[in-house]
Amino acid sequence: MSLVAPQGIPHEPDIVIIGAGPAGLTAAIYASRSGLSSVVLEKAIPGGQVSITPMVENWPGEKNIPGARLMEMMTAQAREYTDIRENEAVKNIKIGRKMEVMTNKRAYSARALIFATGAEHLKLGVPGEEKFLGRGVSYCATCDGFLYKDRSVLVAGGGNSALTDALYLVSLGARVTVVHRREELRAEKRLQDLFARTESPILFDTVVEEILGAAHVESARLRNLKADTAYQMPVDGVFIAIGETPASDIAKEIGVLVDTEGFIKVDRSMRTNIPRVYACGDVTGGVRQIVTAVGTGAVAALSAFEDLENPYWKKKLE
Repeated sequence: MSLVAPQGIPHEPDIVIIGAGPAGLTAAIYASRSGLSSVVLEKAIPGGQVSITPMVENWPGEKNIPGARLMEMMTAQAREYTDIRENEAVKNIKIGRKMEVMTNKRAYSARALIFATGAEHLKLGVPGEEKFLGRGVSYCATCDGFLYKDRSVLVAGGGNSALTDALYLVSLGARVTVVHRREELRAEKRLQDLFARTESPILFDTVVEEILGAAHVESARLRNLKADTAYQMPVDGVFIAIGETPASDIAKEIGVLVDTEGFIKVDRSMRTNIPRVYACGDVTGGVRQIVTAVGTGAVAALSAFEDLENPYWKKKLE
């Protein structure tokens, strides 16, 4: 494939950034302000998961702002610094003297590469889950838990994420019930012991079948799998914590190391195991918040600038 790009779109930027969520957009801004040219490749439209978040209430400087509006603002600012290529999915990457990135539309040759591909929440797939997203259904206790002080909530899941979210919600004053489809939790014993001290109930062998309400969540229909009986429980919110799938497949294909859950391994400078390849945002795991995504995006871009000016990998060979 020849390196041909439309007029005004650089096909040989300093950095190719894959993903136009908060991390990728921030990386592009910081790269440009460091004097590096960049292209942001987004398989869909800019914004990532934040765009479908009805309301963001923990973004500094905004008491509350619709997720779509926040990402419109970020995208507009980023466009002042970089070219954002929407609906352009990366198909193949070759690592050599340059980073050759092939998409469904064209090819790019860059000096460095930043993965900001994000992660996707696993869903229950039950009626009411999408309808009440942002109106009682949440995938992020850290984001939305503050709204549920002195209210009743379910936490669906039995792993580390579920119990961590449950403990956080209890600390805020929420009345928490954990719902787990198996007869034993999968979370670490330390988390199980901490949660047991809260004396909050756990419904084992139970699944959420439906989330019900009018304008907001009012109850959940549960089913005990062993007894095969269904019943309705009044609740104000349902927090779903059954895991996330990081979008790291294409990174793994070029040899980037990931952890047991598939999140890209990075050091504190957002460097991967491959020189000139970086990762930031939710695809790296850790605290998955908008503020941490933009922070790691900035770090990744500044690390790329530093490394391109003073290649650390060459010094190791001397």
